[in-house]
Amino acid sequence: MDSPREPIVLELIGRISPADVPLLCAQLRQQAVTGDGSGRAAGADTEADADADTDTDTDTDAESDAAGEVICDAGRLMVADLAAVNAIARLRLTARRLGRCLLLRNAAPELLALLDLVGLGEDGPDRPAVLTPPG
Repeated sequence: MDSPREPIVLELIGRISPADVPLLCAQLRQQAVTGDGSGRAAGADTEADADADTDTDTDTDAESDAAGEVICDAGRLMVADLAAVNAIARLRLTARRLGRCLLLRNAAPELLALLDLVGLGEDGPDRPAVLTPPG
């Protein structure tokens, strides 16, 4: 992309629970604001503050200045379930609110099938693009 900023990389590790989703979104927002482009995220590995996220995300001036890509690496995700799909969908929404696009990397076929099932699997303006297939 033409963005001067490095892409943000979030690595989904282990099993994602519904309680992890606000933490993941808060971590994404924090990385966008601080410019820290790398991070690992999942259950107990997430260091973001749980109080930083609500269901109605709001943009700040610093967040709206961010542009570029968010790469969501799902290669170490242990379980492809609806909680993981929800996390990817919420991360996509958070990325869009930050003026970024979400790219999915190393997603297992099971996760891609679930994303297809709920209408989030194919490339399009409102769907996370698959950056590289699992190899």
